[in-house]
Amino acid sequence: MAKIILKIEGMSCSACQNTLEKYLNKQKGIISASVNLVMAQALINYEDYLTIDDLNRFVEEAGYKSLGEYNPKEEDKRDYNKIYLIILAIIGLFLMYVSMGHMFHLTSISFLDMMNHPVNYGICLFILTIPFLVYGFDIIKKGFLKIIRREPNMDSLVTVGLFASLVYSLVNLGLIIKGNTTFVHHLYFESSAMIIYFVKLGRFIDKKSKEKTKEAIQELVQITPEKALIKKDDEIKEVTIDEVKKGDILVCKPGMKIAVDGFISRGEAHFDEAFITGESKMKRKGKNDKVIAGSLNMDGYVEYVAFKIGPESTISEVVRLVVEATNSKAPISFLADTISGYFVPGIFIIAFLTLIIYLLLGYAFNEALISFVTVLVVACPCALGLATPLAIVVSEGASAKKGILIKKGEILENAHKVDTIIFDKTGTLTYGKLKIFKLFNYSEYQEDKILEYVALLEKNSTHPIANAFANYKTNSEVVKFKNIVGVGLEGRIFNHHIYVGSNKLLTKLKIKETFTKDEAFLTQNECSLIYVIIDGKVAALIGVKDILRENAKEVIKNLTEMAKDVIILSGDNEETLKKVAKSLNVKKIEANLLPQDKVAYLKALNDQGKKVMMVGDGINDAPALAMALVGVSVSGGTDIALNSADVILMNDNLEKIEELIKISAKTIKIIKQNLFWAFIYNALMIPMAIGLFKFINLSINPMWASLAMVLSSLTVVLNSLRLRK
Repeated sequence: MAKIILKIEGMSCSACQNTLEKYLNKQKGIISASVNLVMAQALINYEDYLTIDDLNRFVEEAGYKSLGEYNPKEEDKRDYNKIYLIILAIIGLFLMYVSMGHMFHLTSISFLDMMNHPVNYGICLFILTIPFLVYGFDIIKKGFLKIIRREPNMDSLVTVGLFASLVYSLVNLGLIIKGNTTFVHHLYFESSAMIIYFVKLGRFIDKKSKEKTKEAIQELVQITPEKALIKKDDEIKEVTIDEVKKGDILVCKPGMKIAVDGFISRGEAHFDEAFITGESKMKRKGKNDKVIAGSLNMDGYVEYVAFKIGPESTISEVVRLVVEATNSKAPISFLADTISGYFVPGIFIIAFLTLIIYLLLGYAFNEALISFVTVLVVACPCALGLATPLAIVVSEGASAKKGILIKKGEILENAHKVDTIIFDKTGTLTYGKLKIFKLFNYSEYQEDKILEYVALLEKNSTHPIANAFANYKTNSEVVKFKNIVGVGLEGRIFNHHIYVGSNKLLTKLKIKETFTKDEAFLTQNECSLIYVIIDGKVAALIGVKDILRENAKEVIKNLTEMAKDVIILSGDNEETLKKVAKSLNVKKIEANLLPQDKVAYLKALNDQGKKVMMVGDGINDAPALAMALVGVSVSGGTDIALNSADVILMNDNLEKIEELIKISAKTIKIIKQNLFWAFIYNALMIPMAIGLFKFINLSINPMWASLAMVLSSLTVVLNSLRLRK
């Protein structure tokens, strides 16, 4: 199975989206297809025997154009619509002056006066309308094609209304030329022109507004530099990113950005990774630490080995997941899709009934026609179609900038519904690797110096305890390093003879045990003990342990206050888990669980009707992450856990869980508001277009109907953009 995102041209409303989606899903070899009106994209899962040419052909058969595979780095071509709209606005103003100036008692142009020179007047209106017809020919062509294919859309509504108004006006113009000047009052060329203008203006505004929703994706793409410094044979030269190969040694100086994902081989510095993690705090990184493409080097010289380049990089993966997520549909969107599928045919029926009833009631044909055209033009499925996907796209982008990577659109609908949140312990509530818990200093040395000595010795060790000291500064080398099996490490640093290891060192070196009280304290806190002996004297006793994340307690407290039921599941023994739960004020725990036990536990909760969020990081969490309504994984987790999760916290910050829930609630609120305004607009404007409110002198004509259509879509767009905050 393969997956691709195609860029689509020619979709103008939700009916277009539904038509293309249904057509693609019917084709042999396509497993699933999801079309996004906002992003103008189609996410397609297909069998390997199909080619991109086949997919492009399917799109064209449905009446649209495929622009090939989506590439976020490609810049949009220059948009000339703005220039055309300005030119047509000037022509439109003159057209309106000629056709309607007399209504406002404006001075008329003598040879174009409708009463004294009706032929000149009529021909002038037609000539001024021609540029609008040329500019809107794509709408007319597509509208007719969709009717022929029995797949009417917004273009079809506009086209039929426009065509009826235009043909009626042309017939009347012919009668005027033949001498029947009374028909001068039945020319509606200006309405035809303004319908096209306002539809095009609305789509221009929509396009610009939609582009704003993609800014987060574009910002991520532009984060990585275009060039890099590569080191070969002790020479440094500048190359383009495309020239970098896996395994190359690259250089990053202060103020520069990391060019590709890699691992530091020399040097250390503080890095700003806020663009990917949403965290403003700088991260200090040194030898063997991973660096992400786009990270800003704040203060040091580093050399790093290129590991992931091009589409394999973290940034590329984030962009891919965000784009895929925006193309997946939240369940709430299917309501709008279903309604849109019946909307256009329904409007045609209402419009024709309006025309027939007007004629049966004895109204003049021109009045019946105006109501017919107005109904067609004012009905707007665009706002309905934009209501859900636009809000989803904005939220996806805003979340990505905050370091919350949401892989499925439906998560934005589900996250706020969660009533039970389950945490794994190791690597989720704790850091998952040893940290220094406490250092007792018995010497005249500064703590930093002691830690430097320990780090120098430990970096030569493969023992897990060495990880606790991996981030400490080391500018020297160890001489005569020796690994004392089962006891510790030995070496010389700056002419100091240093031992690091367990309390067995005291026995080996015949040092009297006088630190039992400190040992007991560290043991009670589940620490591993490390003695530091410098020149035959005990300099320090260090306790290391897997400690709780610094904000874990606050996160649990906030989630509890949000009425969420918090549970900890772990494979650890019960005593250890009880101590962790007590420090976090968590009442419910389950210890000694295997992966299948966690899945069984979640299934039981699901059977009780609970809506569960699972937060984990390891291989043993993957099945449970997949089982939960919302699966959340920290970015430091294993690949299988990340693949099973619906949400990835890019900076391992558990506070983002609370933020995810709030974003979800806000998104659904905005979607419901959008749907409300879309429904209300049609509920009010269609009866007005039919003429049901004429008894209170409330009615509209086709020109104002087209403007109202623009405003309805704009309301939805602006409301959705509030989510960017």
